[in-house]
Amino acid sequence: MTAQRFPDATVDEREVARFAALAAEWWDPRGRMGMLHKLNPTRLTYIRDTACRHFDREPKARKCLDGLRVLDIGCGAGILCEPLARLGVAVLGADPAESNIAAARVHAQRSGLTIDYRATTAEALAEAGETFDLVLAMEVVEHVADLAAFVRCCAGMVRPGGLMVTATINRTLKSFALAIVGAEYVLRWLPRGTHRWDKFVTPNELEAALERNGLRTLDERGVVYNILLDGWQLSGDMDVNYMIAAERPA
Repeated sequence: MTAQRFPDATVDEREVARFAALAAEWWDPRGRMGMLHKLNPTRLTYIRDTACRHFDREPKARKCLDGLRVLDIGCGAGILCEPLARLGVAVLGADPAESNIAAARVHAQRSGLTIDYRATTAEALAEAGETFDLVLAMEVVEHVADLAAFVRCCAGMVRPGGLMVTATINRTLKSFALAIVGAEYVLRWLPRGTHRWDKFVTPNELEAALERNGLRTLDERGVVYNILLDGWQLSGDMDVNYMIAAERPA
């Protein structure tokens, strides 16, 4: 079967450069990526539990996702790839920034983990005919140049019976107040300029893009920050951060 050809249209070079400049700080939980480290357990739990339900696995098992092939697109320096690898999956971590991938490889080696890291794009992987049981696009779609093209590439790599999980930020007045003004300018959880409100994606927009590419939404969940616990948790409130899981019918 000839792989479908995709134009190289999803990568926003300015966004790549912004996150590449943070390569040395990705693994510092007290640095500028500290809030992502706090978010990681919540998104990992959601991915694990959703995948276990879908693939009929036991979530409490140490290698509960053993044998699955997973793509983490826009993986940065591998903050999510490493705990996924410990759950038994074969992880391909992809990021267009060479410096991020270099940092990811060094950290994985020090951690004694084997992870397939590649400095590449969703288009290149899709064009090469790569397929996966689970495709992850976590905190990525709000940074791409072309949402429709990006979702088309990612969805096309989901095998029949497989899953795609996406995490992003809703485009609401509340998200402008909390995710940009609050997180970047007041609390300084993130570097200023990390997000642009006009590039945020509503759940309806994201679900429609997934469904146009043959995926069926299974679950959607909000993610909120609990100031008392100083941590993130799942919620029914999708006004700001949220995650969507969709399947490709077998």
